[in-house]
Amino acid sequence: MNHSTWRSRRSRQLAGGAEEYDQEYVEARLAGDLGQVVYDRRIELGLSQTELAERAGMTKPQVSRMEGGDTVSTIPLLRRLAKALNGTLNLAIDEGDSRVTFTPHTA
Repeated sequence: MNHSTWRSRRSRQLAGGAEEYDQEYVEARLAGDLGQVVYDRRIELGLSQTELAERAGMTKPQVSRMEGGDTVSTIPLLRRLAKALNGTLNLAIDEGDSRVTFTPHTA
């Protein structure tokens, strides 16, 4: 989420759109959490963004945007990422809450 998007969302929240703001905040947090999990696992495996992109059939800019929390990927892409990172990606999405974890496969 870029600054101008956040600023306009913040303006709507201040104008009374608190419910919409809360949902957008949850979605932004999910994107950030997902990006952090992907980044942590990539570093743990000693992979560059380019190497992960090749393994997952992505481009380096896609990996960068995901790790930066700027985007949430599609289900097929999340599957490819989990395989490329040799583990299981766990998403728990509930009303007002979400969690992202990564479970490495054992050797």
